[in-house]
Amino acid sequence: MVHSVILLVCALALLAASTASAAIVEHTFHVQNLTVNRLCNRRVISAVNGSLPGPRIRVREGDTLIVHVHNMSPYNLTIHWHGVFQKMSCWADGPNMITQCPVRSGNRYTHKFRITDQEGTLWWHAHVSWLRSTVYGALVIRPKPGHSYPFPKPHREVPILLGEWWNANVIDVENQAVATGASPNISDAFTINGWPGDLYPCSQNQMYKLKVKLGKTYLLRIVNAALNEQLFYKTANHKLTVVAVDASYTKPYVTDVIVIAPGQTVDVLLAADQPVGSYYMAARAYASATGVPYDNTTTRGVLIYDGAPSSATPLMPTLPAFNDTPTAHKFSSNITGLKDGPHWLEVPRNVDHKMFVTVGVGLEPCPANITCEGPVGAKLSASMNNQSFVQPTSLSLLQAFYFNVGEVYTTDFPAKPPIEFDYTNATSISNSPSLFFAPKATKLTKLKFNSTMEMILQNQVILGAENHPMHIHGYNFHVLAQGFGNYNHVTDAKKFNLVDPQLRNTIGVPVGGWAVIRFRADNPGVWIMHCHLDVHLSWGLATAFVVENGPTPATTLPPPPADLPKC
Repeated sequence: MVHSVILLVCALALLAASTASAAIVEHTFHVQNLTVNRLCNRRVISAVNGSLPGPRIRVREGDTLIVHVHNMSPYNLTIHWHGVFQKMSCWADGPNMITQCPVRSGNRYTHKFRITDQEGTLWWHAHVSWLRSTVYGALVIRPKPGHSYPFPKPHREVPILLGEWWNANVIDVENQAVATGASPNISDAFTINGWPGDLYPCSQNQMYKLKVKLGKTYLLRIVNAALNEQLFYKTANHKLTVVAVDASYTKPYVTDVIVIAPGQTVDVLLAADQPVGSYYMAARAYASATGVPYDNTTTRGVLIYDGAPSSATPLMPTLPAFNDTPTAHKFSSNITGLKDGPHWLEVPRNVDHKMFVTVGVGLEPCPANITCEGPVGAKLSASMNNQSFVQPTSLSLLQAFYFNVGEVYTTDFPAKPPIEFDYTNATSISNSPSLFFAPKATKLTKLKFNSTMEMILQNQVILGAENHPMHIHGYNFHVLAQGFGNYNHVTDAKKFNLVDPQLRNTIGVPVGGWAVIRFRADNPGVWIMHCHLDVHLSWGLATAFVVENGPTPATTLPPPPADLPKC
């Protein structure tokens, strides 16, 4: 009896200490027009609090974050907290028409949620239209007070946000592509922390600079905030030690180059151990698709050691070739999780649901009396298992789920493609024209609370192979294996890493290949899964999961906040 009382007192003391260490962090976002000069052009963009990138938010694990979003831009707007679990706070997740209707111009919405069981680098961004090209910022989650990183404390932490820039208004770029059915115009530049760097016109003085001290170690929190391009990143003559991806700790992995897809984050330690001088950091596209136009420019900033002469010419790193898939795959497949580290999750061994899902680009018939500029006179489209996702227009999916409103979505998303074929051989589908034209629908998958999902993501080549960065809201997943060609249920299942796989919220499905992910559906709500190349999301490369409530009030989705935007 005495032993039980002591245990209870200790448990209550730990709970009290945990609660006392948590804070409420509050911010206000004013989203409005901002005039900036880039690449010899004067442009009006949408931005948060007058800055590009937007404000960096710093919290500790366990804190509650409150952000008041005031939309003073001319566009409908939502803000998504990329990678945040949103446990029992799905209403705050932010994707347009999935968890909320957009915040209309002149209105506001408050996001309130607790950040639990994750540390590292995440980010926030607009999740409607292509506004996230300029509406984005870093979300840094540090350990609770009294807790430390599972690696030596760095001298300084530095966010490195990689962006993508258009001289034209991105909303116009997207609207033109939607209207014509063709690929959108490619971007004009990439950026590091909002600056293009000196390889672009009129940009000699628009370059990010990082000053370092010899002998010190720096934690670079790298985010790919680009819309449509995966990126290679290097710093000349410096090794990078990966210690986390997507706010999940990893075993230290030493490399001189990283590849990072839109939506992903990579935390690396950089030791300032080279001769005093200046060294460029640079990024350019990893363009996996053959024959698809891409931005072939290079952005760069400069790392400057204290004491380096101002006249020193920085050293430039040698970046991989644009189509260097072996280098990209080596990086992506060599990351492993930090087993038994902070917030480590064991791989669920019992699987309740198995899905085999093809992802890729296809076509949509051209509407009558309209000239379309996509292949064979059609419009470009995209699909998962030959279903092209359509957002609802009158009510968000989460509202339809919570209030049991019918005819907004169905829960018959197929667990496998309609036709089995040689997914990585384009000639194998020449006699199956229906595969080119996926039907448009709002089909979801319903999951029981606490059930386990295993999904094989298979790249298909109906209109050519391409690496697709697939992102799931509300969850991390274990990446059990990845490879090239068609997934083989017998031989490839033997390659599963069930001991220390990487945990991610976004995985690049290899070009002409596959990836296998697994997660436990323990978070009630509606969670979209989509390609994080925004052009593909616009075309319908998405679906969503409806995760049912659990058995207790603590596992039941609460009602929506009073200020939830109305459609």
